[in-house]
Amino acid sequence: MTRSETKTQVVPSRQTDEELALAGQWRVVVLNDPVNLMSYVVLVFKKVFGFDDQTARRHMLEVHERGRSVVWRGLREKAEAYAFTLQQWHLTTVLEADEAH
Repeated sequence: MTRSETKTQVVPSRQTDEELALAGQWRVVVLNDPVNLMSYVVLVFKKVFGFDDQTARRHMLEVHERGRSVVWRGLREKAEAYAFTLQQWHLTTVLEADEAH
C-alpha cells in the first residue's frame, strides 16, 4: 500500500427498534361502534379500499359480529394514511403491529 492509499472500514448499519417498528408490517383494524349503519360501513370500505361489494360486506359483517376486522396490512406510513381516512369517515379505527410478519 502506498502512502496515498487509505483504508476504509465498513461498519454495518444498525437499525434501532423504532426504525424496525416503522418499517415492519402494520394492520388497520376497524372496530364496531353503535353509530354507523351497516350500509354506510360497506360504502366506506368500497370507496376507501376499492373493495368489491362482497369483500366490503364480509369485512362489515366481521366488524358487526366479532367487534373488529383487519381491513388492510402493510407498511406503517400507508397504514396511518388509511386509518386517518377511515377516521375522517367516522369509523373507529386503530393500528396494530403485525408481529406475524
